[in-house]
Formats: sequence, C-alpha cells, structure tokens
Amino acid sequence: MKHKILILGLMMICACARAQSNLTLANDHIRMTWEKSEKGWILNYFAVNKKGKWESLKDLSGENTLLYSAQKPNPDAARTFEKSTGGIFPEANYYYQQKQWAESTNAVSLNTAGQAIYFYFQSAKQLAKNHIRFQSETAQATVISDFVLDERFAGDIKVTQHIKSKTDGYYSLATPTLLSVPENQLMWATVPGYFQGSAIQKDFIKAYAYGMGVPEPPVVYRERCASTLCPLVSARNGITISVIPDPGLARDPWAKDSITQTNWFIGLSHKNRKAQLSPTLYYPVLGEEKSFMKKGDTLSYGYRYSFTDGGWFRAINHAVYDVYRFKESLALRQSKQSLTNRVERMHHYLTDPVTSMWHIEDYKGKKIGAQSYMAGVVGSDKDAMKNADYGAMWYLANSTNDTLLKKNVLPYALNFKLAQQIDTGFFEGAVQGQYYLAKPKKFVEEWGKIVEPIAVTYYTMLDIGNMLLFEPGNTQLKADLKKGAEFLQKTQKADGGWEVAYDHATQKEIFRDIPDVRPTFYGLIVAYRITKEPKYLAAAKKGADWFLKNAVEKGFYLGVCGDTRYAPDFATGQSAQALLDLFDLTKEVKYRNAAIDVAKIYVNSIYTHPIASTKIKTVNGVERQDWEIAQSGLSFEHGGILGSANRNGPIQLCSHAGFFIRMFQLTKEPIFADMARAGALGRDAFVNQQTSVASYYWRNMNEGAGPYPHHAWWQIGWITDYLMAEAEMRSDGEVVFPRGFITPKVGPHQTYGFAAGTVYGDKASLMITDGAVKPSEPVIDYIVAKSQKKNCYYVVLLNDRVQQTTFTLTLDPEKWKKGSAIKSVKSLKNGKMIDVRNMELPGFGLEVLVVELN
Repeated sequence: MKHKILILGLMMICACARAQSNLTLANDHIRMTWEKSEKGWILNYFAVNKKGKWESLKDLSGENTLLYSAQKPNPDAARTFEKSTGGIFPEANYYYQQKQWAESTNAVSLNTAGQAIYFYFQSAKQLAKNHIRFQSETAQATVISDFVLDERFAGDIKVTQHIKSKTDGYYSLATPTLLSVPENQLMWATVPGYFQGSAIQKDFIKAYAYGMGVPEPPVVYRERCASTLCPLVSARNGITISVIPDPGLARDPWAKDSITQTNWFIGLSHKNRKAQLSPTLYYPVLGEEKSFMKKGDTLSYGYRYSFTDGGWFRAINHAVYDVYRFKESLALRQSKQSLTNRVERMHHYLTDPVTSMWHIEDYKGKKIGAQSYMAGVVGSDKDAMKNADYGAMWYLANSTNDTLLKKNVLPYALNFKLAQQIDTGFFEGAVQGQYYLAKPKKFVEEWGKIVEPIAVTYYTMLDIGNMLLFEPGNTQLKADLKKGAEFLQKTQKADGGWEVAYDHATQKEIFRDIPDVRPTFYGLIVAYRITKEPKYLAAAKKGADWFLKNAVEKGFYLGVCGDTRYAPDFATGQSAQALLDLFDLTKEVKYRNAAIDVAKIYVNSIYTHPIASTKIKTVNGVERQDWEIAQSGLSFEHGGILGSANRNGPIQLCSHAGFFIRMFQLTKEPIFADMARAGALGRDAFVNQQTSVASYYWRNMNEGAGPYPHHAWWQIGWITDYLMAEAEMRSDGEVVFPRGFITPKVGPHQTYGFAAGTVYGDKASLMITDGAVKPSEPVIDYIVAKSQKKNCYYVVLLNDRVQQTTFTLTLDPEKWKKGSAIKSVKSLKNGKMIDVRNMELPGFGLEVLVVELN
C-alpha cells in the first residue's frame, strides 16, 4: 500500500510539473500551447480552424524584442540609396520629397536604431481559461504581457503589454513574434497605405518609395499614411496573420485645436527586427513622444493578433468594421448642404471670371482660355494656367443651357486643347504640357521638359474624347484624337507596355527605374469607342494584358503626379475603372475580375482611422465635432513614403465615390458603398461657405479652392458621378444614364449628359435648374431629368444618410418652363399622388417622382 501511495504521489507531482510547463489558450477558431523551455516560454503548438479543419502552423516562436537607447536616436537620414539605373534617389529637383525621404531613411525608420534586446517570457500564469499572464526581466525593464482570447471574435487574441523601466533612456516595445512566414510561403503582405505584394522586392526604392512589393529590410512605418492600422502577412496555407493596435493608440491628426498629422506614436511593420515575416507593432516609437522613460516609469498599450482564413481583404474588413467601427462612423455623417446644391452654387462660381480666375490669352493667333494655377510648376512666375475636367465643363454647360459657359468658356477651353497638341515630329499627337505660362507664351509640363504616354492618354485622348461625346461632328477634335492614338500605338512596346516618359529634347526614355504600371492603355479604349477602328481595341487589350501581368498580379502601381516623382496615387483607382470599361466592351471576364482586384487594393487608399466621434474640437476658432473633420473615409492624393498625405492629410476630391458604388453593385462588398458614402457625405467643414468649393487638402479645412480654382470642375464631375451611381444602384438599374470617359487625372469619375438616359424605361435628358427643386432637409440629394416624349420631369430623390428622413419638397415649375404650373406629382413606383409637404425616405433610400406640368 505504501508503495502504491508513493507511486501515486510521484504521478501527481509529475502531472503538476507538466501542467506548469504547458499552458493553453483555445476556442473554436484557434488553439495555442506554450511550453516552458531553457530559453523561457516558447510557443510550441498553434492551430487555426480553417473551414472546419484544424491547420497546424509552423515556424513558431514567442520571442520578444525590446529596443533601448540611452540617447535620443539621430533624426537625420542614416544613409543614401541609389536607383537601379544609377544616381541618388530622389534627385535634387524633387525638393517636396527630400524631407520625407530623409525622415523615412533615418535609423528608427530603417529599424537599426538603439539596442535590440531579445528575450522569451521567463514566467507565466494561467489566470483564467482564456487568459495567460507572462512576465520577463531584462537589464533595462520589466515586461508583463496579458494574452486573452477575444470573446466576440474567435480568431483574435487581445494583448496588453506593460513595461517598467529600470534605467533612464528611450524605450520601444515590440509585439512578440508568435510565428513567422518563410519567404517561399508568402502569399501576400501589406502595410495598408504603404505597400503590398506577393514577393520580397530586392529593389529597396521600388519597395519602399513606390510600394511595389514587400521590402526586404524590417522597415518601420508611420501611422500618418497607414490607411488601416493592420499590417498583415498571408501565407500559402490560406491563413492571414495581422496585428491591430487598439483604437486611440495611434496619433489623432487634429487632437484638439491644431493639426497633429505628423505625430508618430506607433510603428508598423511587416517584419520583426530580425527581418522575419511577422507583422509587428512598436510602441512607443524609439525617440518619439512617450518613449523617454525615467527609472521606475511605467507604460502600457493594447493590441490584438488576428488569424483569418479568408485572405488579406477579409482581414482588412475585420480591422475596419470590427475594431475601428467604420459603420458607426458613417452613421454620424449629416450633410448641412446637399451635394446637388453644391453643384448649383459652384456653377455660379465658375461663370464669374473673378472668382474662377478665368483668363483668356492670345497664343499664335488663337484666343485660349484657362484658369490660374498658383501652385508649383517649373518655370512659373505666377502665370500658369490650367483646365481640369473637360467632361464636367461640357456637361454643366449643356445641362444648364448656360449661354455664359457656352459663349465665354467652352470655345476658349476648346482652343486651349487644340493649341496644346504637338503637330509634327516624333511627339505628334502628344501634348506640349499640362500648363500654359502666359508670360513666355508656352506650354510646359509640371516638373520638367518631358513627354509621358500617360499624359497623352489624359490630355489628348480623355479630354478630347469627352468633348467628342458632346460634339461628335467636330472634325478637328477627331483628327487630334487619332494623332494621339497613333502616338500611343507607336510608343507601345512589343510586350504591350509603355515607358514612363521621354526627354523632350533627346526623345530618349527616362525614369527607367520604375515601370509604367498605370492605365495608359485606356487612351486606346477611348480611340476605339469614338472611331470604332478594331486596331485600337486590339492595342488596348494588349496593353491591359500587360497591365494584368505586371501590375495586378504583383500589386505594383505607379502615380501620375510629376511633382512627387510618380508616387502611387489615384491612378490606381482609375486603373480599376479602366479595366471595368474594357470588360464592358469585350465581355472578357478577366478584365472584370482584375478590376475587382485593383478596387480592393484601392480600398487601402482610404483612411479608416481614427474612429470618428462627437468630441468637440476647435478648428481655426470654430467649434467642430470630431466627425466633421475626421480623416476616416477620405482618400489619399498619394500616400506611402513620398505622398502628400504625410503632411497634408487626405483630399476632398472623392473621385472614387461613384466607382466604389458601382463596385458595390458588382461585388456586394459593403466596404465599397460605405467608403464612398463616408468620403462624399457630411464634409461641410471643408466646403467654403461663399463658393461651395471644397478645399483640396484636409489640412486646409474650409479655405476653398485656394490656388486651384479649376478643382471646382473636378468637384462637379465627381459629385455627378457619385449621385448617378447611387441612383442606378438604388433603383436596381432602372435609373441609368450613359457614362463617358474617365477624367484626367484625379480618379475614376466619369462624364455624363452627352446622351439621354432612361428612367424606368422612358428616355430622359439630364438638366440642372437652380432653385427648381428644394428639399427642406440638406441630406436629400436630387437628380432632375426631362422626358423626351412625355410632358413631365423626373425628380430622383436620394436620402444620403443612414437615418430615415422626413422632409418637405418645394417645386418651382417656372424654373423649368415659364408660365407652367404643376398638374400632378406622382410616385413612379406605384403611380400614386405624392404629398410633397410630408415626404419620408428610409436611410439611403430612393424615390422617383413624376412631375406633370399644365
């Protein structure tokens, strides 16, 4: 008996020892076991439930990293980098990028600053079934980490890390490396807003400056251009690993009463300090605010690991909706001025030559017209001029039937376009430049004496193509369009691609260190739609096929702004619409699928943080609720390392809004519609009250057009595209008007008004008549179309907010037809009479009224 008791006792001791050397967290989605070893506590088992089957993950770790520096790290660039073609990057003339590149190549950004202390947890205790507390001691600090399984989201592990310093100095604590993904098992990786790709990019500049592939070094990114705070790595086994900081940990771009856009509170990376593929957060950032700690100071922060099996886009959706509550932010949006009213008021702004800064100049015997451009153009002496959205110009003139526009603007804008073209030589069909300098009387490019094929697509093909939709008999425009198409065909390479640019003087290719992964092929789509010549469609498809292989499959995209050396920008969104238009022409599914893929990438150009709230802030002496100035929902001009969003924040040109509604209609992915609406609606804090023109950059708040008066045309263009897309989607395709071509160069919005559309089967023409329709609530937008066969007008009403809206509608038929009166107002859906004094629409609802006149 004593022998049996001894054996039983030994067994119990062994069992207790085993229990203390293994700790487990498990639920229906993840199972993880930690084991006590000589190193400390290591993760020795991790499995994820993948569609009902458990997938065991490899390359497990559990190692921690603490960065420490007794001195503040040097903020200057740690080294220089050369382009693959030779020469320092960026070149000296790109002075807008010099500071940002220097910041991004200092030791902290390159993750070489400070001393890296690597350690495993030394002690662990299971506080509850779903909660383990780990602790470790280093010479510099005590580190405690609490791991808790999230009860709401089974694939998430919530972690709170605590650090207590043992000596004065600068500290940064990284998230522990649970596991890493070998490079040969990489499927996709991204720090949203900075880069994406399916493979390690050995060319550092392509990866780091242009986001073309996965950077090889473990660089650390700032939150200022991280659209969604969710660095992630997807492995070939179908599992995506992401790390998401708790809301409120990152910087608030307008924390209280001034801009705080450039504060750097958290570091984000796709790799740990040892350059293993493992998404990692750093808090605080070494040398930045809160990183200096005196002996005995304490600091805590929270985040979550997330393990999903639906690919990177599902992981992004989880961060956007479940963690950063994007849907709740959208519900706060309430417009104080309808988008339709903004268009009506901008119409008046643009017909006033003083406010619109409209100028007519003599150029080689022609009178050409454009608006002042007071921003940076090489060689400008405050005399630069530019036109923007030609499609919007012709649409507004025709839909309002405004003689001021038709006589005083359109003819001179047309002459500007005709004078802009190069008539002879190698560059025949291209443009001399986007801008006209009035003093030396010459056209110039934005940033040097160059000719870009993409500029031919923009300023020859798209502008002329949109004008030809309204003026199909203009033989001069047709001739210039064909010249542009021939130039694109001539310069198209055998593989289907194009060079980024040519030197104007030598005709040699330049910028050969970066590929032209932009929708240059779209110009040939325009040529085919206008001329119907098959050779142009064949060339467009050849260019698109090259784009699918070299851009879409790899995740490589390039921008169109010369002053930022083509940092990725809204051209990515244009690429998606271009592919969708090509699908409409060819019905080849590969183009539609590619359009969806690119649209998903473009989601990462939209801010989804911080969470918008009703907190009161002061903006230029005016009290605003936080949601009124929130970045969440707004898009980049260009993000990444080189982009303007680093200091200026996002932009108000919501060109992608209509396209995203079309993409929602196609895919049923809610994020497209929600992002379109969050960007487009309730942005009154950025709209100048006198002109109804929104500021361009977020940081300028409601200063209006500023040095960019031509932006009003782009704003009319994108607002129209968005409202038309909403009407088509909400009516299930019963309210639809033909779309023209994409506009240069701010995104994928398209032209309307050149042909009749249909309203529930009846042909109708769009019209804008200021004051004819007046909803009592500014959240109600409206579209008006005149029936071509019946004596009636259609008023398409859109409730542009989440909540139901009750309102009164005032109709003034005199604005449509002098001497007329309303005979009846009926609902088109059921033919019943409508009491316009008491109307009601559900959230994001639609009603179509039939207004008959006597």
